Amino acid sequence: MTCGICSAFESLDRSEICRDLCAIQASVQFLRARVTVEKIVLMRCGIALGSNIENRLENLRDGCRRASALHEPGPPIRASSIYETSPVDCEPGTASYLNAVMEINFTGPPVALLDRLLEIEISMGRASKRPRNSPRTIDLDILYAGNLVLNNSEVIIPHPRIHLRRFVLAPLAEISPDLVLPGYQRAVKSLLAQLNEGGEVTRLDVPLDVRE
Repeated sequence: MTCGICSAFESLDRSEICRDLCAIQASVQFLRARVTVEKIVLMRCGIALGSNIENRLENLRDGCRRASALHEPGPPIRASSIYETSPVDCEPGTASYLNAVMEINFTGPPVALLDRLLEIEISMGRASKRPRNSPRTIDLDILYAGNLVLNNSEVIIPHPRIHLRRFVLAPLAEISPDLVLPGYQRAVKSLLAQLNEGGEVTRLDVPLDVRE
């Protein structure tokens, strides 16, 4: 005596089973291909750089060189001038920062880029655990990644305070003034123009020295 399930399989023609299995296999291959394509989409990613201790200029340039190594084939790297900026939301007596913004090509999830940038920070001597807005040899933040909007425990994109930071908007407006960030209605140059606060920012006649 056979159960209902066994009887059902016995009643199926072998060719029908093969056809169904082939259809399932084709669907799996399609889904795998789709995931692969989604993973390798090339994105333009904005990175903010900052340093306010030790040799600030060399720290910024070194951070830029290392981040440039993450750049993938496609449109060239863009890099702003260097700006000297007053500390924002920091302890009294905190030294001024040098800041800049660069834009690179990157494929893969933004969290992978975040991990690579954290590795650069640690390799340059920045402590993995530190108080918020504490002095640092190098700070590398993802500002945006293509048209993505993300908000999870690992990363928030675009950067949640980008529209409040003159030290970010000024260099970003230099390299991408007409960029409209995901979730925003105005271009970067307009966000900068309407900003009333955000600290003092002075553009320096010093190149970031990115070699494309």
